[in-house]
Amino acid sequence: MDVTADELAGLVDLFGALTREELQAAAAELAFKADGDFEPTAFADDVDDAIHSYHLLAVDAAAVDDGSVDGDATWLVAGPLAFPDLPDGAGDLPHIMDVDQRTVDRAAVGRAAEERFRGEAATAAESGDAERVEDLLDVSYELEAWAPVDLAAARERLDAALE
Repeated sequence: MDVTADELAGLVDLFGALTREELQAAAAELAFKADGDFEPTAFADDVDDAIHSYHLLAVDAAAVDDGSVDGDATWLVAGPLAFPDLPDGAGDLPHIMDVDQRTVDRAAVGRAAEERFRGEAATAAESGDAERVEDLLDVSYELEAWAPVDLAAARERLDAALE
């Protein structure tokens, strides 16, 4: 079963936040219902790609504030490039999976996204990876609209790397 980054974001958004393992299990459950048996690990590359493209963000437990989450886990939330879309049958997942709804601290998620972006922008600018620089320039505008961050200085550095 093919799953898009927006569908993965939709699955995460359905619960507020999921661990990687929970997200992969949700995708596998839907694949099982649609096409047959799939292992959760079959979706690992899709999750990695969605994180890389800012459709998903990885955050620590401080950003998931319902008090019941594993403090050592990394949590995935819908990111600034996501247009969350629920795959067919996803509405049944809250009844199938043993996962509670989670509340996400948007301010903490915004700070995590900004920190990640600034690090990736510096790396891309230093490496001269023009394709990644251009991708990050696009991300910067979406991220500023999505969270209260100012990325003008990072964007200037990215622009300079393209000259």
